[in-house]
Amino acid sequence: MEMSASERPFLHHSYILSELAGSAGNFGTVLPLLFAVSVSCGMNISIMLLWAAAWYIITGLYYRIPIPVEPLKAVGAIAIAESVTPHLIAASGIVMGIICLCIGFFGWMDRVRQVIPEPVIRGVQLGLALIFIKSAIPGFILPDISFALLSVSIVGAFFLTRRVVKIPDLSALTIIVSGFFVAIFSAGFPSFISIPVPLLEIPSPNDFFYATIHFVPPQLPLTLTNAILATSLLAHDLFKREENPDTICKTVGMMSLSASLCGGFPMCHGAGGLAAHYRFGARGGLSLLFGGVLLFMIGILCSDLEISGALPVGMFGVLLIVVAVELAKHGLKTDNIIVSGLIAVLAVPFGLAIGFCAGLILAWVLIHRKNHLTP
Repeated sequence: MEMSASERPFLHHSYILSELAGSAGNFGTVLPLLFAVSVSCGMNISIMLLWAAAWYIITGLYYRIPIPVEPLKAVGAIAIAESVTPHLIAASGIVMGIICLCIGFFGWMDRVRQVIPEPVIRGVQLGLALIFIKSAIPGFILPDISFALLSVSIVGAFFLTRRVVKIPDLSALTIIVSGFFVAIFSAGFPSFISIPVPLLEIPSPNDFFYATIHFVPPQLPLTLTNAILATSLLAHDLFKREENPDTICKTVGMMSLSASLCGGFPMCHGAGGLAAHYRFGARGGLSLLFGGVLLFMIGILCSDLEISGALPVGMFGVLLIVVAVELAKHGLKTDNIIVSGLIAVLAVPFGLAIGFCAGLILAWVLIHRKNHLTP
């Protein structure tokens, strides 16, 4: 039986180069969130990156396609806005991890899929695209317009070149490497690099209570739709593979729980990350292995605070825009633009959780009306 592209690693140098190009495709989501949390909440950036690296490698070996690993976005957004404590972030990740493990092991994602229509999932994808753009422009591009313009020129150069010559899109990897070159040139190469040791995080009962009422309600719908259902749907769109949502739910639970207990940031999967890896060339699990190695190297390098503080933020903004465009392309595949569009429009000013609830109610009403009118 002939192997698919995702099951045929190491055979062609062009495949390996393409996997390397796609390995950094989601760094525009992972790195900005983790660095912002580190600055706002005082979490150790190196430990967060090392946990992300470990799960990149584990996920790549397990799924054998570029199922992404990325931070819990709603938890990250609230944490950055309110500068919460690391213990509160850990409590949020532990609670989310336990919930996802229970849903996955009891096989409840089929019920969730029946409750959440596909246009709602597509709307979540569109909403995320708009949120990425909204976050990228004022938060990363405008404060560092010079490196943002350089990053745009790199993306444009690869785009034009690939229209003439068939080569992998190495623009994301080139932007990341350029950013660290600028940081090292500005701050100097560290004379001594040490590997930080993760420590066990035990949140207080008050942390668990506050996390349950303040972090979980906006994060859980996003996780169930974007991290699990939308990821499963997009995996079928891109790779024609049926990834069981219950399995994805269990790995989300394990990632979030393990990282949160030991100083890392709670992690999940995500349709945006899958679109990003695919956009930049990833077709198999090898891309995540490469990504894990790169994150490990970045984590070790960022143990020097001068290096992490000198990184040009403009690169993150441009990568977020590229990811948003790719994600929006798939969100527009909806068969009900009213439902999907409502979610996307409400997500920007009011948050994705509000948009999700409004879109879900509208979808239910339309389905009920259709069933009622059908003879």
